[in-house]
Amino acid sequence: MARTASHSGRTALVERRSIDYIPDAERHGNLFSQFTLWFGANLQITAVVVGALAVVLGGDVFWSLIGLLIGQILGGSVMALHGAQGPQLGLPQMISSRVQFGVYGSIIPLVLVCVMYVGFSAGGTVLAGQAIGELLAVNNTVAILIFAAVVILLTGLGYRIIHAMGRVSSIIGTLAFLYLFATLLSGHTWGTLLAHRHFTVASFLLAVSLSASWQIAYGPYVADYSRYLPKSTSALHTFLAVFSGTVIGAQVSMTFGVLAASLAGDRFAGHEVAFIVGLGATGMIASILYFAIALGKLTITTLNAYGSVMSVATIVTGLGQRREVSQRTRLVFVILSVGVSSALALAGQHSFLKAFSSFLLFLLVFFTPWSAINLVDYYWVTRERYDVPALFDANGRYGRWNPVGIAVYMVGVLVQMPFVATGFYTGQWVGYLGGVDISWIVGIIVPGTLYYVATRFTPSRLPDQLILPDTVGDA
Repeated sequence: MARTASHSGRTALVERRSIDYIPDAERHGNLFSQFTLWFGANLQITAVVVGALAVVLGGDVFWSLIGLLIGQILGGSVMALHGAQGPQLGLPQMISSRVQFGVYGSIIPLVLVCVMYVGFSAGGTVLAGQAIGELLAVNNTVAILIFAAVVILLTGLGYRIIHAMGRVSSIIGTLAFLYLFATLLSGHTWGTLLAHRHFTVASFLLAVSLSASWQIAYGPYVADYSRYLPKSTSALHTFLAVFSGTVIGAQVSMTFGVLAASLAGDRFAGHEVAFIVGLGATGMIASILYFAIALGKLTITTLNAYGSVMSVATIVTGLGQRREVSQRTRLVFVILSVGVSSALALAGQHSFLKAFSSFLLFLLVFFTPWSAINLVDYYWVTRERYDVPALFDANGRYGRWNPVGIAVYMVGVLVQMPFVATGFYTGQWVGYLGGVDISWIVGIIVPGTLYYVATRFTPSRLPDQLILPDTVGDA
């Protein structure tokens, strides 16, 4: 009977797990699927727009590309370190925050995670609606509703289908970008584009910050998509698979954005979807490009929806002292999450969304200290020694609240404020830095250091070794 149940868990199309621990018998997948998922998720129009900003806001092609690559490496390293936790713990990303914040205290960053990813989904839905509207010859409202229905279906099916979609989007995205690069660069040479250089510290730091922030934003849910890998999977190999996929995919998209903004100028900025499809002229190629744009947004929006559902489930189970939610409840969470993001997309498809996007970028201030605390705790304080069953017990080892983690987190948020530069809020020291936002650097270094030092002087909650439900007979 046990073998039959395990086999069923392996082969079922619809995921039956929520935030509970994944037993070793149900683990599956391989490292290449981690690469294709993050590679495909980054081959999308929003990443193109982020790359273009490096030039639109004053940078040249050469130093913008170098700065973006450095930011990818820095931010991608942070992101992939989170991803490497998945096979070891067998849990979604945010539930491990209960170690640093307590079972109830972890709700603080969880609520903000839900807001951010619902908002990012709304922005992506607007762009996807434009592409689907052109592809199917329907108005944007109908296109957005169609897109939302597909996201609900894919998110409801869960982990396995999401990875399958990652493989498909990797292939289609690669072919689409090869065509787009060839068309865009027709009549131009790389040497000419790279020859005009005007290095400024502000523009260079801007490029680094754009791509680093892009990667760090994935941190709160990257382990959601690696937690089914076999427990024996090397943490280093997981890191490399996730890191290479997300860095290469994002750098390809952002490089295209840099070149498009440099060559096309005003024809690109503000008209991204129309410009990209215009490279394919009309007919079948234009339709394929619209499909590729919609597929890229479908991949990342499904990741956002799935991640936000995992976060909502973590909040609910923490408050209710449960280890999981039912499939029906998970589906309700999916519908609510996608419904809210779609409503925001419908309301903001003309004007509201630009201001809301600035607010979402401001929310990143709240995730860099979370990321620093989580990584320092996992790799340098506990050294991967978590008591996984205790994560589901408010009266257990980690308790309801962890004052040290919460206090350091608050300090980590506050010290960033002078360095924040968004349309929603700008700190008082940004002007001295040429308008560049370096809050993410401060938000990693300060709380990470403070947390490490603070834990040296507080009572230890460490188990002697990693404790998994498999080892205590709970699975």
